[in-house]
Amino acid sequence: MKISITTYVGYLIISFTLFGTMPSCKKSSGGQTPGIITQDFSFSTGSEGWTGDFADYPNDPLMIPMYQLAFGHATLPTPLNTSEGALRQSGMNHSDDLFMFIKKKITGLQGGQTYSVTLHIEIGSNVANNMVGIGGSPGESVYIKAGAVAVEPLKILNTVDNHFRMNIDKANQSQSGTDMKVIGNFANGTNNNIYTLKQLSNTTPFTVKADSAGEIWLVAGTDSGFEGLTTIFYNSIKATIRPQ
Repeated sequence: MKISITTYVGYLIISFTLFGTMPSCKKSSGGQTPGIITQDFSFSTGSEGWTGDFADYPNDPLMIPMYQLAFGHATLPTPLNTSEGALRQSGMNHSDDLFMFIKKKITGLQGGQTYSVTLHIEIGSNVANNMVGIGGSPGESVYIKAGAVAVEPLKILNTVDNHFRMNIDKANQSQSGTDMKVIGNFANGTNNNIYTLKQLSNTTPFTVKADSAGEIWLVAGTDSGFEGLTTIFYNSIKATIRPQ
């Protein structure tokens, strides 16, 4: 049966109209609430852009090796799952104030926008509750701090006391600063000196304003009053970033 040009054009118009009203087949972005950014770091195969450093120790080439400062990607220790990756950081606190920290730059935010940030951090600790140590407990006197800041957290040399200090306000040991807050301690919540996983988070969200490039920095660390060796494993970190 022949179809006139007028009828054929009518079919085309109907077809284009139907295509325009059909639902999109584009996949969702993982079910996240619009505007909220969630980033999960499991460290299963690498550091995922996190780096580590140290502060609150003297600029003395003869003493620095005594601090046994070490950071890198590793697997969890026994009796934890040794097939899982983690960030391992370690140091001997000869200064009675050693700060060991990790940091990560977050990009792709709205420049100049203020955000609230919640961090959920899972660590591995081998220190039982209520242990006694030199200068303080190896668990309760090693304070876990975290924060979200607009500038890169860096150690800088204080020429007055010839010590490396932070360029952000973390305060010292049990005290919270403007840029970093105490979210817990290194005690593993058990009566056994074996590595155990422990979950920590900030109950009050951090507030940070992204810089003009839409970037912020996440930072976490241990601020120690225990004059001995601390070796912490960061097993996972989850960041929830909400625009205000």
